[in-house]
Amino acid sequence: MSTLIPTIKSGNKKPVEPNFNLLPSLPSWFDDILGKGLGTEFMSNFNTGITLPAVNVINSDNEFVIDMAVPGLKKSDFEINIDNQVLSIGVETKTENNEKNENYTRREFGYSSFKRTFTIPESVDADKISADYSDGILKIHLPKREEAKRKPVKQIKIS
Repeated sequence: MSTLIPTIKSGNKKPVEPNFNLLPSLPSWFDDILGKGLGTEFMSNFNTGITLPAVNVINSDNEFVIDMAVPGLKKSDFEINIDNQVLSIGVETKTENNEKNENYTRREFGYSSFKRTFTIPESVDADKISADYSDGILKIHLPKREEAKRKPVKQIKIS
């Protein structure tokens, strides 16, 4: 709780009168209990949407590779575009379940989406960018232009 309760300091001869306006109110106690104790357990299935996935960017001699962990999706869920040296990776999924029984009808639906964007360096050959999705990992390969690839060390002999 963020509300402070006054206490008696040692050596103080006059006791501090409690000010009940400084005590936490009943609604704030409920907020603390629901926010900390029951919030995640009670509502564990409430918001199961996709959060912004973490990304690994690997810079090798010949290419950049973007790895993104996004399990549970299909290849068709992804939209990957390049526009004006900006790579955008987006996902939009919709789910709908209908269950009918003789005594009740239950309908649940959900919507999830995210979009990540990356500025592509001039050293990338945009025409050769490729992507693959396997075992929940999206990999985007951004090959470097020939002139940008790291050249092996050349030793110069003194004449």
